[in-house]
Amino acid sequence: MAVAMSSTCPGHYCGKMLINGSFDGECGVCPRGEKTNMQKICEKCTESPELYDWLYLGFMAMLPLVLHWFFVEWYSGKKSSSALFQHITALFECSAAAVVTLLVNDPVGLLSIRSCRVQMLSDWYTMLYNPSPDYITTLHCTQEAVFPLYTIVLIYYAFCLVFMMLLRPLLVKKIACGLGKSDRFKSIYAALYFFPILTVLQAVGGGLLYYAFPYIILVLSLVTLAVYMSASEIQSFKNLAAKKKRLVVLFSHWLLHAYGIISISRLDKLEQDLPLLALVPGPALFYLLTARFTEPSRILSESGNGH
Repeated sequence: MAVAMSSTCPGHYCGKMLINGSFDGECGVCPRGEKTNMQKICEKCTESPELYDWLYLGFMAMLPLVLHWFFVEWYSGKKSSSALFQHITALFECSAAAVVTLLVNDPVGLLSIRSCRVQMLSDWYTMLYNPSPDYITTLHCTQEAVFPLYTIVLIYYAFCLVFMMLLRPLLVKKIACGLGKSDRFKSIYAALYFFPILTVLQAVGGGLLYYAFPYIILVLSLVTLAVYMSASEIQSFKNLAAKKKRLVVLFSHWLLHAYGIISISRLDKLEQDLPLLALVPGPALFYLLTARFTEPSRILSESGNGH
């Protein structure tokens, strides 16, 4: 619905469209890929995403991959030789989904996208800002003001699900011989649960995640690293280097630490922000240096001796 207005359009997201070289006199929602400017005219977004936007998209793209790897490890068991192949397949599925998602988005056929710059949190929730100029009629101007950051993630999740259903069952059936019939498909069943959850999370909390994801990455990576090292009883550098898998987990967490630091700093001032990456090994080193002093058995023995 559009309401004729004699002056500028009400609300922050309602605008007039340019039709055949002249402006339409009615205010309404801008077409997809366009956003209102200061004059309340619908203007096509032609800018490339900023570094922070790409980092946000990378974070949302990593979520299903990390969950895939987690559930593959959880259900494959220590003696299963199929885990590595499932890890590689999950990486291929998510990579292929990311490439196809970029190709089908505007501009179609190119591994690049154009975007509307995010100005404020309300840009993610335009459905909450439909104005009522006469307090009776509501002017519906709901649109994707953060084009394409909102829908591109949902499209990516859809392609991830499609590629998983096409590739993973065949792979698991062929190589997961070490697992029982009831266990070999559990990682796929888990994905059928977490993909709807991720979709709802993006649909409802996309704007909040956009501003909070750097801190989420840092907190979760620190907590999971501490839990892993504690569960694996890693208390020295010798314990850490005893298995290659532990080093892989450590370096993976270091990459997440660096990703979170880069996302927070945005590398606005390169010469000041790059030295912050030297903090990446800090939490692991602190844990290894202090783990021996916080061992429960040692604390209990010392308390029993009256120290």
